[in-house]
Amino acid sequence: MDYQATYALWQQQPNLDPEVKRSLAQMANDEEQKEMAFAAPMSFGTAGMRGVLGAGIGRMNVYTVAQATEGLAQFMMTLSEEKRAQGVVISYDSRYQSQEFAYTSASVLGAHGIKSYVFDSLRPTPELSFAVRYLKTYAGIMITASHNPKQYNGYKIYGEDGAQMAPEESDMITGYIRKVPDLFAIEQVAVQDLRAQKLLTIIGEDIDEAYYDQIRTVTINSDLVKTVGKNMKLIYTPLHGTGRIPAQLALRNAGFEDFRLVPEQSVADPEFPTVPFPNPEFTQAFDMAIELGKEDHAEILIATDPDADRLGTAVWTGDHYQLLTGNQIASLLLHYILEARKQAGTLPKNGAVVKSIVSTELATAIAQDYDVDMINVETGFKFIGDQIKHYEATGEHEFLFGFEESYGYLIKPFVRDKDAIQSTVLLAEVAAYYKSKNQTLWDGIQALYQQYGYFEEKTISVDFEGIDGASEMADLMTKFRTNQPTAFAGHAIKRVEDYQLQTATDDDGAVSPIDMPVSNVLKYILDDGTWIAIRPSGTEPKVKFYVGTSAENLDAASKKLDQFEADLAAFRQN
Repeated sequence: MDYQATYALWQQQPNLDPEVKRSLAQMANDEEQKEMAFAAPMSFGTAGMRGVLGAGIGRMNVYTVAQATEGLAQFMMTLSEEKRAQGVVISYDSRYQSQEFAYTSASVLGAHGIKSYVFDSLRPTPELSFAVRYLKTYAGIMITASHNPKQYNGYKIYGEDGAQMAPEESDMITGYIRKVPDLFAIEQVAVQDLRAQKLLTIIGEDIDEAYYDQIRTVTINSDLVKTVGKNMKLIYTPLHGTGRIPAQLALRNAGFEDFRLVPEQSVADPEFPTVPFPNPEFTQAFDMAIELGKEDHAEILIATDPDADRLGTAVWTGDHYQLLTGNQIASLLLHYILEARKQAGTLPKNGAVVKSIVSTELATAIAQDYDVDMINVETGFKFIGDQIKHYEATGEHEFLFGFEESYGYLIKPFVRDKDAIQSTVLLAEVAAYYKSKNQTLWDGIQALYQQYGYFEEKTISVDFEGIDGASEMADLMTKFRTNQPTAFAGHAIKRVEDYQLQTATDDDGAVSPIDMPVSNVLKYILDDGTWIAIRPSGTEPKVKFYVGTSAENLDAASKKLDQFEADLAAFRQN
């Protein structure tokens, strides 16, 4: 069936959801939008699905959400009765239709006799991960589009360990989703009937308190917070998302008192009216915090994204606020954790830090200095969660810290996804530590560069919008595989790691296996230690290029980055 026929089929449905009906009318004379919405179903990967809100099989709406949940329910029906009885916990963020999607999911699960636990109002993603573990449910559903613009929403499934669903289970769920014959005939049970049948439990403050109790354990040096952190000036913004209440409580519980919220951005508003993108890695997200910071002479500004799993920061350098990269934040957190554990005599002999393969090697240098293993995993925090689960089962390592360059960090594994609430508390403590030395976090990262080397990284995103975007992304990856480059910016490639083929090929032709899950990622190791990685985004229509290098100083490292970026662009366009 072509997109026009599918569009017509949706138009013919009686009792259509009002939002879907409105969206259908809006695209009536827009063939491009129709094609994008109706030509192909939304992809459902290991990170779930994420897309523009609106009518269509390729959009986020009550019908595609019901379809995804039907797939989960069908999968759970293959499990033992005991497993099914564990149920599913559901949370949602501040985006349009998030609460509606949450209750749609509960209604579909209830039609299969599967119990759901739904939060009474919006909550951050890390608390959903915690709730799965705390309530011992079989799965979790988080309705969120993370840091995407306001037009988006998304749907993520978590496994019973609290991490995003493992690829094996996720692939099986995808198979069931694709087999749903009719999106408009998925059985649902009304919420009132679910309550009467005890198939829906509303949860809230009880889970909050248990989560906050665990957040209290993140603080390493409470005396430092009470003496220095208590009076340290801090500005926090939740960027119109879920972080306002938990971040405030977490900071107060830790002992921080002199902090202010950006008032205009503390309202949970799905329009995100004060920022073009609610993404804490972008300078614009800090514009209002910087104004308030200058007024208060604040030492540190912290922003979390709408579902409070990512954190960004801007720090005072002496004459302006400087945004730190995700890699810099992670390096500061890691160094503080390891040094504090060393000083306390609690640094384990089998300690391990886990990071993604596209994250900074500065963290590796820090870990090696403390005789701690650095474990590299593929991009996706679920792979960090997998390592934690493995360590718990085998005792092979003690987890100390996990991070991705994309502004996601995990300090304590009572959560199995990136947690910006934990990170807010610990980063504030690290700022207090440097303040106790009459330094700032900016001084701190410079000191790490002086001690371990000047590492610089950059992520370059190339957008592929439109109906042909997916095929164009695939063609680009094919180009790099079939027309293999031999050098970038005058530096020879010494090793090519292809995570789709699961092979590593050295420049002498020697081939060795890569023991990681299959993933569409290429990574090049150059003769000067620079690395370049290429991967299509799993949640957005873009291909990401990552470059990591080092040099004798930051200026030299930055110049090298520029050269590699230019050479990558030239190769891509030829």
